[in-house]
Amino acid sequence: MADSRKGAHAPPSGHNRPASESGQTRVDAFKQATAATLRAIGGQRDTDVSFHTGNMPVGPISLAGKIRLPQPSRHMDAEEIERIRGAADAQALRLKHHDFDLHRARQPEDTVARDVYDALEQARIESVGARHMRGVAANLRYRLEKECQAAGLDRITDPDELSPAVALELLARERLTGEPAPESAQPILRKWQAALSPQAQTALENLALTQDDQTAYARATRKLLAACSLTDDEAPSDEMEADENGSDSAANDDDSTAPPPDAQEENAPPEPDSSSEPVPQPELIGGGGETSPEGLEEEREGAGADGTGEAAGPGSNPEREAGETAGSYHAYTTAFDEEIKAEDLCDPEELNRLRHQLDLQLATLHGVVSRLANKLQRRLMAQQTRSWEFDLDDGMLDAGRLSRIVVNPMLSLSYKRERETEFRDTVVTLLVDNSGSMRGRPISVAASCGDILARTLERCGVKVEILGFTTRAWKGGQSREQWVKDGKPAEPGRLNDLRHIIYKAADMPWRRARPNLGLMLREGLLKENIDGEALLWAWKRIRGRPEARKILMVISDGAPVDDSTLSVNPASYLEDHLRAVIHQIEDRSPVELTASGSAMTSAGITSAP
Repeated sequence: MADSRKGAHAPPSGHNRPASESGQTRVDAFKQATAATLRAIGGQRDTDVSFHTGNMPVGPISLAGKIRLPQPSRHMDAEEIERIRGAADAQALRLKHHDFDLHRARQPEDTVARDVYDALEQARIESVGARHMRGVAANLRYRLEKECQAAGLDRITDPDELSPAVALELLARERLTGEPAPESAQPILRKWQAALSPQAQTALENLALTQDDQTAYARATRKLLAACSLTDDEAPSDEMEADENGSDSAANDDDSTAPPPDAQEENAPPEPDSSSEPVPQPELIGGGGETSPEGLEEEREGAGADGTGEAAGPGSNPEREAGETAGSYHAYTTAFDEEIKAEDLCDPEELNRLRHQLDLQLATLHGVVSRLANKLQRRLMAQQTRSWEFDLDDGMLDAGRLSRIVVNPMLSLSYKRERETEFRDTVVTLLVDNSGSMRGRPISVAASCGDILARTLERCGVKVEILGFTTRAWKGGQSREQWVKDGKPAEPGRLNDLRHIIYKAADMPWRRARPNLGLMLREGLLKENIDGEALLWAWKRIRGRPEARKILMVISDGAPVDDSTLSVNPASYLEDHLRAVIHQIEDRSPVELTASGSAMTSAGITSAP
């Protein structure tokens, strides 16, 4: 089975074709084979499979029944192929061995408990599904090992730093498959396991005995959560009891808090089935939004009060119109959103350590960085227009006209003076995606770019602001908990807590902001990304600046992804809002918008040179 499946994935070699055409043909063939294999394993031939830039979460198939996989690069190597195969196999097995309604009916409401519950279910799905398919098992194993390495589990020494969702999933996989956890996770996992109570150890063993029955497995999972003090009760809920015999009563019980039938059809995909992987990791879970009603009102008041006229007139308020264009995009609550300075997120000692880590990465590129910085500085200084006034009675001697004196000594000397010209001052805002899909090299490159740009532009007299955006929690946080407490009303809008980070304010000297960029390398910071609201936040900050020219640059590697929001809203809810914001800022605002990252450029932002 393993050999035949690997052959199904293998793309053609592309002999006798131009390199670019051969590479694209190879990618297309690989995507077709991957999608076909996914449908075959999942047993659903009509499944809609699409490929998108960034690390797509292996979670609920909640985007209107669509499955999203990472987009392969044109020059994909063996490691990238195996990673995408692993993601495809995990989604295929979820289609084959998972009952979405049953899972949702038994899901805990507490955020941490729900994350553990989802992760343990994905462990069950992969264990059962790959039991008799060695090729699938190898792909899933490879993917798990790479994600543990990317999450830096080998560098964690304190068990309290390891997420319960990560630890319990890895321990459960050991019980379910009989195979040890990846080597990089072993030291910290053994420390974490030693702190478990005997009841929790017994509950873990019971998971393996019930893995073939999702209902019994869910009950065993709830007991494990109770033994680990993650939930208050270990007994099945009323909904679980009602569904004991496989009836439809669980769905009926949920009607009291569910949306109306029409809304249920529209939001049919299950809610936060975002299982599989450990919480603090992008690939294991996925990766976070837009203006609140309060923000819109504040914006309207600010536009009328500042007297700038930017927001005066029809169609001049990008924020308001973006919300309308995006299909009434809104946040369920903004009470838990956060705008915070980088230095307030961790202590100075840790900031210095992270900055040192970034400096080590920059050290290998010191020569290249210096040359690029000097080249950029020369190009920027060349933009300053210079002009001269000639034939003056005083000033600098005009050496170019001395030849006239030689020809005719009776002529007087000619002088020149540089004309004073008003230099158009500029401010640049760099908005960096701090989502989980940026983990590893992408976020290191982004931090390095911010460092180089800020240092170079400051030399040229250009003020720079560096901002970051992510969410405070995986899969909803307190916003989702509030929504659940309110009875899960229909069309809740954005369901996650925003975290907008100020690494360097425009007026802050670089020497003071220098340690802050190291924060991007901190484990656990990068979560999900809601790009539309982050873009509006950065735009509101820069448009109030006094500089004549305003440039907003965005660095992002993936489309907006937030499991909690997408599970109860249309599939393109976040992307549509991002596109609307981009178009409105570009069309109705003097701010120049540019981006580095295929998702942003495909959404409509001009690519940065």
